[in-house]
Amino acid sequence: MAAPMGEGPPGPEPGAAPYGNFPNYSRFHPPEARVRLLPRGLLRSLFPAPAGPLLGLDVGCNSGELSVALYRHLLGLQESKGSLDEPAAGKDLNLLCCDIDPVLIERAQQCSPFPASISFAELDIMDSSARDSFLSSYLGRFGRSTFDIGFCMSVTMWIHLNHGDRGLVEFLAFLSSVCTYLLMEPQPWKCYRAAARRLRRLGRSDFDHFRALAINGDMVERITQILTKDCAMELVRCFGSTSWDRSLLLFKSSASSPEGRSPVLKNEVPEQEQQL
Repeated sequence: MAAPMGEGPPGPEPGAAPYGNFPNYSRFHPPEARVRLLPRGLLRSLFPAPAGPLLGLDVGCNSGELSVALYRHLLGLQESKGSLDEPAAGKDLNLLCCDIDPVLIERAQQCSPFPASISFAELDIMDSSARDSFLSSYLGRFGRSTFDIGFCMSVTMWIHLNHGDRGLVEFLAFLSSVCTYLLMEPQPWKCYRAAARRLRRLGRSDFDHFRALAINGDMVERITQILTKDCAMELVRCFGSTSWDRSLLLFKSSASSPEGRSPVLKNEVPEQEQQL
């Protein structure tokens, strides 16, 4: 999650963004460290024969470096060549990336190498009225009501700290309702404590909800429980962890897609997915 950087002196101290809107995030958490954990041909395994363009949603995209890296990796694109490295079922992938920070979104739009396939939009994902109308409009362009795959990369902590336990549960429920597959990268609890310490060192007010959070501890386990027990999703696989202790988890909706777009019927796992 990110939020407007707001007023204040120029050149804020690194880590001073209470909404996760770090202006140089990719410098200390490089996209390559995430995408290399994902197997080649992942989209082809999940969607062996899509009837039309695949649709992706990236929530809290910051300035877009990770979004572009995910797009390249999922389609087998070599950055230097700009061509397909191998056939991929998702050749026609349309990726909608959103963030609440207009400055970061403007930078992402200006630097995007795939403006026809990757859209960047300013959006507060927790504002249900703005979110629902915007996403419905985007999906309607493709005759769809859900996304094939969603990405939530180091976003859950910022939702949790700024909207509390209820906000986190509502956020996860929303993502599970609009995405057939969901790739999650939750921040561990130690990151919550570090974020709170940063604010205190800077003399700022603590997060409103931090000391009252009942959902705490092993956040990978807690978020997995919410998604699988409350949101009708199944954990497909953990792809491992980054060097800074962030796990990449792939979930799948337990229900079939209303458009019939999910390649997997309930309780059926294709051979390709078993090999993920």
